[in-house]
Amino acid sequence: MTVEAAGMIAAGVSALIAGPILARPRLAATDASGKLIVLGPAFEAAAIAAFSAEHFTAARALAPIVPHWLPAPLFWTYFVGACLFAAALSFVAFRCVRSAAAWLALLFLIIVATLDLPNLPANLHSRIFWTLTVRETAFASGAMVLSASLWPRGAAIGSALARIGRTLLAGIMIFYAFEHFLFPHFVIGVPLARLTPAWIPAPVLWADLVGIALLLGGIGLLFRATTRVAAAGTGLVLLLVTAFFYGPLLVAEFHSNPVEGLNYVFDTLLFAATVLLAGSSPDPEASRRAVEEQAEYTAVSLP
Repeated sequence: MTVEAAGMIAAGVSALIAGPILARPRLAATDASGKLIVLGPAFEAAAIAAFSAEHFTAARALAPIVPHWLPAPLFWTYFVGACLFAAALSFVAFRCVRSAAAWLALLFLIIVATLDLPNLPANLHSRIFWTLTVRETAFASGAMVLSASLWPRGAAIGSALARIGRTLLAGIMIFYAFEHFLFPHFVIGVPLARLTPAWIPAPVLWADLVGIALLLGGIGLLFRATTRVAAAGTGLVLLLVTAFFYGPLLVAEFHSNPVEGLNYVFDTLLFAATVLLAGSSPDPEASRRAVEEQAEYTAVSLP
């Protein structure tokens, strides 16, 4: 096993174990239908912790992706890794989450603006280009909604972030749904360029089922009455895809290309967590604590 693969596994699994344990008080205070949404930050933390480890252990391989006009590409690779690690730590401990989620959303949007949009003219008709571009936008959208849920109920900023985040994510889920219907032989969840392996049975059936879940979930996110059930239902489908589609794929190819398999696993887990985050709603106790944490941070920072 390479250092890169070992680092991704250690970071992701550690966050995946610690997150639900530390979330027990919030799980106990939530009804059955909301428990999966409460675990959204833990799943998000596991994915971004794994990608943080990848940035640190494979920095030289990732540095060429940094825009050429930015100096010191290795520094920016480590910087992004550090940002992802900080966000993962915040989500696991559930401290300073409002700020961490907002900064994480901004990070993903900066990635879209600096890496994806400059290549738009050359890739206007590329399906994969659009898939990747809206994927980063989706990740930003889920973080927006999580941050919004920790603003005091009725705050204009929180309401705007939630509305923008859910609308963007709903559109992306519907876009992905039609990709599943039009290109059913490609991998499911986040429909990237890889074809579904021949040993996985009924690829068209699985693509259609996931496409229907994404379509219904995307539509459900657009209406307040169905937001939570849409987020929880579609998030659960994507978690199952992560475990029972990409899990066996990882095991089958672990000795030949473990990092690629891990990237597919954690990428789909991050998309599942993003959908769950879209179901986050203002919680009075969490909002109060977030405001107190922000006030304490401001008091310490001021001279």
